[in-house]
Amino acid sequence: VQLVESGGGLVQPGGSLRLSCAASGFTFSSYSMSWVRQAPGKGLVWVSDITNGGSKTYYADSVKGRFTISRDNAKNMLYLQMNSLKPEDTALYYCARDYSEGMDYWGQGTLVTVSS
Repeated sequence: VQLVESGGGLVQPGGSLRLSCAASGFTFSSYSMSWVRQAPGKGLVWVSDITNGGSKTYYADSVKGRFTISRDNAKNMLYLQMNSLKPEDTALYYCARDYSEGMDYWGQGTLVTVSS
């Protein structure tokens, strides 16, 4: 199993970024997937989740209305569109494969910095 995130960077408050996660080594379309983030000096926080077929999505209250999770099962890709970014969104963002009540595989993360 391999998960590789990309798309992070430095953005001004109010800006947008689109994160991508390339999945390989497993049947991507069979698993729900999540985005999780870790702000500097803080713990892991769940951000969003999408079911295996993409029909249902879930969001943390802190990002609801600003972030959109999506997936392309034909390409084995997971995405996170982030709009109206705030300094408190600064974090290392991980994609993860959902398993049972948690997650069993993680990527290496991509850094998002929101600052003027």
